Order: sequence, then C-alpha cells, then structure tokens
Amino acid sequence: MITKLSHATIWVLDHDVAYDFYVIKLGFEVRTDAKMDNGFRWLTVGPKTQPDLELVLMLLEPGMALNEDQAATLKGLIQSGSLGAGVFECEDCDATYADLTAKGVEFKSEPTQQFYGKEAIMKDPFGNWFSMTSH
Repeated sequence: MITKLSHATIWVLDHDVAYDFYVIKLGFEVRTDAKMDNGFRWLTVGPKTQPDLELVLMLLEPGMALNEDQAATLKGLIQSGSLGAGVFECEDCDATYADLTAKGVEFKSEPTQQFYGKEAIMKDPFGNWFSMTSH
C-alpha cells in the first residue's frame, strides 16, 4: 500500500538560480545537495514545517529522462508560464505576498479572495507558477 508522496520534481533551468529562489527567497531548507561522479547535481528542498516532502529541483537538460526535442519543448512550456507546479499553503496570504514581493519574487496575481481561501499566483525565475493560498 502506498502511504505518501515523498518527492516531487520541479524542472529548473539553473541550479544556482533555483537555490537562491527556493532557499533564500522562499525560505525552504536544503534537504540534499550532492554531486555524483558524473557531475549530476541532486538538489532537494522543502518547507521547514514539512520535513517528509522533498522538492527535487531537477536541471532541465537532455539526458536519461529527456531527449533534446523533449527538453526543448518542456523548456519552452516552462518559460511561457504554461505549467503550474502546485499549491503552497501559507498562514497569511497578504503578509506572505508583501514579504516575498519585497524579496523580488514575481507574482502573476495579487492576493484575491476565492471560495477556497485567499490566493496569489507567484512565479519562479524560470516560469513555473504556483498558487500561494491561505485558508
């Protein structure tokens, strides 16, 4: 029986830029940052309050998972802002929006009351977007 999801992938175009965004700006903690013998970097992060989830910041490049055409297609979709990567919960959407905006995080929408809570849509530096929601 499956009991939980432990890892989820977010495709990124630069590991150092991703580290700055997810760790420095969003305040996530690094779970793993290791290089393999072939130079492959395994970088995972997660919210400090959710230690059993690791977000894999996977460098988007041709290799084992993607051929060149697939990598180019996925890169274009990410950069166009076509892919929503998930929902981040926060305690106070307005306060978190103000804090992250001051840190240079780009938002597609300001906090707006929805039937499921207050939501703002933010983007990472590559074009992946996330709902940021408080209940």
